[in-house]
Amino acid sequence: MIDKKHIGRTIGTFKATAEAGQLRFFAKAVGETNPIYFDEAAAREAGHPGLPLPPTFLFSLEFQMPSNAWRDELGIVPSRILHGEESFTHHRMAYAGDTLQFEVRIADIYDKKGGALDFVVRETRVTNQRDEHVADLRSVLVHRNG
Repeated sequence: MIDKKHIGRTIGTFKATAEAGQLRFFAKAVGETNPIYFDEAAAREAGHPGLPLPPTFLFSLEFQMPSNAWRDELGIVPSRILHGEESFTHHRMAYAGDTLQFEVRIADIYDKKGGALDFVVRETRVTNQRDEHVADLRSVLVHRNG
C-alpha cells in the first residue's frame, strides 16, 4: 500500500509553453471543429488575442513534467497503473505562446477493495507568465497491488 505520509507533498513544479502547432494537432485529434482552435484570424474575430487552448489541452502539457521520480518514491509500478479520472476548473483562458507554470501536489491517497487498489489524487495549479491563475487540474491514478 502507498504510504499516506505523502499527502500534501509537492511532487513537481515546471514550466511549459503552449505551442500553436501542438494546439492545432491536439484540437484535430480530439475532433474539434471550431476554427478558433486552428485559425488565428478566426480566433481574433471571436475576440481572442490568439489561438486559445482547447479545454483539456492542459492535461497533455502536464505530461511534460520533467521527472516521474515521485512514482518510484511512492512504490508505484508503471505496469500496474490505471487512469482513474481527471477534471478541470478553468479560471481564465490560456493561449498559444503562453508560458504556463504547473505546480503538482498529492492531494490524497486512499485504498479500496481491502488494499487491492491504491488511489493517488494529484492536484495541479496552473498559472501563466503574468502569475494569473489559469486552471486547477485534478487527476486520479489507480495502482493495482499484488
